[in-house]
Amino acid sequence: MRRAIDAARPQAVVHLAAIAFVAHGDAEAMYRTNVVGTRNLLEALAELDVAPQAVLLASSANIYGNSAREVIDESVEPSPANDYAVSKLAMEYMARLWSDRLPLVVTRPFNYTGVGQTLNFLLPKIVSHFQRGEKIIELGNIDVARDFQDVRFVGDAYTRLLAARERSIGQIVNVCSGVSVSLTQVIAMMQEIAGYDIEVRVNPAFVRGHEVARLTGDNSRLRDLIGELDIIPLRTTLEWMYANPTSII
Repeated sequence: MRRAIDAARPQAVVHLAAIAFVAHGDAEAMYRTNVVGTRNLLEALAELDVAPQAVLLASSANIYGNSAREVIDESVEPSPANDYAVSKLAMEYMARLWSDRLPLVVTRPFNYTGVGQTLNFLLPKIVSHFQRGEKIIELGNIDVARDFQDVRFVGDAYTRLLAARERSIGQIVNVCSGVSVSLTQVIAMMQEIAGYDIEVRVNPAFVRGHEVARLTGDNSRLRDLIGELDIIPLRTTLEWMYANPTSII
C-alpha cells in the first residue's frame, strides 16, 4: 500500500474498495477488508510528505439499521443490524483516529445500482430475469423499501463533495434521493418496461435475518454542501440497466 501511494502521490482519494454484499458470508474477510484495509490506506496516506487535499471514505446507510425515524438524517443514532453495517460503522470510528492528519469526508450512501453491478445484488438480479424473459423470480424479503439511487448520481455527488472540500471536510454526509421504493414497485416498473408480468415467489433460503425494513434518507446536508441535486428517477435507471445487459456474476 505504501509503495502504491508513494507512486501515485494523490491530490484526492475516493476510497470505495470494500466487501459490499451484505450476505457475503465471510465475516472475517468483511472486517479485514472494510476496517483493516481502510486503516492501511489511511496510514499510508498519512505518511506522505504532502497530504491529499481530500480523502472521501464511503461508509453505508446500512449503519442506521431499523430506525424508527421515517426519514433518516445524519443525526440518527447508528443501530447496525448485520456484520456489513457493523464493519462500516467500525471503519468510521477507526477513521476518526486519522482526522487530525488527513482531510476526511465520510459518506453514507443509500442503496445504489446501475449497469455493471454484479447479479448477486437485488436490482441487477431482478432486471436480469426480465432480460432473459423468465416467467418466475424467487426473492427473499419482499416487504422492504429502499432509497435506491443511480450510480451516476452517486459518482457526481462524490466529485462535487471533493470540489467543495472547504465545506465538506470533517462532515458525515448521506448520499440519497430522499424517496424510498418498495420491491413491489420495482417489480411493477420492470413489468411495464419489459412488457410482461412475472410471478414472484418467496424463497426462504433468500430471506435474511435482521433485514432492515425501510431506509429513506434525508439529503439536506448533501444539498447544503454541493447545491442542487441531479437525482435520476429509479425508472430511468432500470430502463438503462434493461437496455444494457451485463454478464458479471
